[in-house]
Amino acid sequence: MARVLIVDDEPDILLLLRLNLEAAGFDTGLAADGDEALQRLRRERFDVVLLDLAMPVLDGFGVLAALHDDPAAPPVVVLTAYANTQGYRERAFALGATGFVAKPPDFDALPDELRAAIAGREPA
Repeated sequence: MARVLIVDDEPDILLLLRLNLEAAGFDTGLAADGDEALQRLRRERFDVVLLDLAMPVLDGFGVLAALHDDPAAPPVVVLTAYANTQGYRERAFALGATGFVAKPPDFDALPDELRAAIAGREPA
């Protein structure tokens, strides 16, 4: 079973994502900010990270920057309400994101997006 670390500062979003992804067959871990995410990634193995960009303490761009040069880092799919903000997509991909999904996500397509990131390919 693939493990996904869900990183978002909104508790309701974390719960909604967890329920949907566990129903799709994923094992999930949760982090409420970027700093907590990096701590969990140092201690535990995850196959993919689902990462919000706008968070307190350390934002998603900070997490991407911290993981950028780590060859052992799992792939990261960004999930953000700022999908249409100019430059966010480009900046996320430049920092190593492997996918970019707008909030609210399509819960039917999100598992395929995560599986594609794990497999190192574009989603179908």
